[in-house]
Order: sequence, then C-alpha cells, then structure tokens
Amino acid sequence: MRARALHPDVVVVTSALLHLNCVIVRGAGAAAEPTGPLNVIEATGAGAETFVIDSPVLPEELEMLPSLVGQANFPAPSGLLATHADWDHVLGPLAFPEAPLGLAETSARRLAAAPGAAQRELRSFDEELYLERERPLSLGAPQALPVPGHLEVGAKRLELHPTGGHTADGMAILIGWARVLVVGDYLSKIEIPMLGEGGDVGEYLSTLERLRPLVGAVDLIVPGHGPVLDPQDATRVLEEDVAYLRALAGQGAGAALPEGRRGAEMRAIHARNAERLASPPR
Repeated sequence: MRARALHPDVVVVTSALLHLNCVIVRGAGAAAEPTGPLNVIEATGAGAETFVIDSPVLPEELEMLPSLVGQANFPAPSGLLATHADWDHVLGPLAFPEAPLGLAETSARRLAAAPGAAQRELRSFDEELYLERERPLSLGAPQALPVPGHLEVGAKRLELHPTGGHTADGMAILIGWARVLVVGDYLSKIEIPMLGEGGDVGEYLSTLERLRPLVGAVDLIVPGHGPVLDPQDATRVLEEDVAYLRALAGQGAGAALPEGRRGAEMRAIHARNAERLASPPR
C-alpha cells in the first residue's frame, strides 16, 4: 500500500492489489506549515471532519488505514463514501465499522436489490487468494445520497456528479477547494472501459461527456484503478475510451483496444464487453 498527499486536505492510498485507489479527504482550515510523514498540514478549528472515499482491498491495508489517517493529522473519519456499489469499493466499514457509509441513491438501490452480493464476491476473492479477515463485511444500512448534489465535510463542500455505464449506478466526487476529482471506475490508464452489472455503452459515453468539463476544471483526477492523472492525461484517456466504446458499439469483438491497454487481461475484458453487448441481460 502506498500513500501520497495530493493536497493538504487530500491523501490517496493505493492498494497493492488491483491498483485500487482510496481517497481520504478533510474539510477544515489549515495551519501554515506541513507536519507529519505525509507532508500534509494540521487542521485548525472545531469544524475539522474527515471522509474516506472507496477502500483498499487487502486485510492488512484496511487494518493500517486508521493509523494512516492519524499520521496525516486528520480527524477520525465521520463518514465513508463509495463511488459505486462494486464490492472492491465498499470495504471501508472493515476499517471504520462505526462510520456510516454513503452512496448515490442508484448505488443504495443496487445494494438493496441484491443483499449480500458484495459480501459473496469478497468471500470468493478471498478464497481465491487465500486471504483471511478478522470479521465479515457488514454494510449496515447505507445512506442514500441525492446525486447530483452536495455533501458537507467540515467547513467544506463536496460536489456529487452522476456516473453510469460501467455499472448502472455511481457518482464522481469533486473536491473543489483541492481541485481533485474522484471518478470511480472511469478514466483508468491501465484498464479499458468495462461493462459490468447494468453496464451500457450509451450511458458510459454520456458519463464521459459529463466528466469532460470537470476534468478541465481540476488539477488531479483519481480513477478507481490506476495512476492519478493530470487533466492532459485524463483527457487523452477519455478520448481513447470514447473511440473504443464507439468502435465496440459498431464492431463488437472486432473493435480495436486503446494503445497501451492491449494485454491479456484487457483482451479478456474486451471479450466480455462484446459478449454483453451481443446478449444484453433481459
């Protein structure tokens, strides 16, 4: 697991598996000088508050997350957020069982429609890799958040923007004062667009167009999987993804994959995309 400060109020934690990114955000004022091993600066004022967006995946990484928040001089998280309801993004309660989990209304409905699905997928993942966890995943009663919308974190405000196409649910989170955009499973430099549960090419393309102006308005973009991008790199990935999805819609399995994302695993994802497109769920 690697941690990197993107801003005095924003730390990204990257899991050793799946290159999965977790973002820790603090809403508060700040002192003048950096402190702590992550070179972030200590919050001042009584309104300091921390949210954790998405999650790392390995048991030891989740166990280390509370101490990492403390090392960054952030308050203990008062809330957890997930960009969408895929199992690898909702593991925050394993690190912070007392903090409530918030998701877009679309994600909350997805979880309610398939109770226990995330837990079963996590269990399957753990069995395949011989991983053991101290306790099972419990999602409790997640809070459904209206999207588009806003969410207060301390004295600051997060903007919530709808996403869809990878799955039928989700949200991107704009940390405006830090000029950081958290997009979930979009704009990955290492993954082609993936049509998961409820995925749809047309909705995916619409999401990319909604993200386009947000990408141009920030300094850093954090995808669900893969390296943090600057706007130029993110725009290039966005254009490649648009071209791939249009080709997929028109050519199916014959569509060309984006350059640099043509390895065996990406070809397997492409084959599943083409199969899903050819045989949409009823």
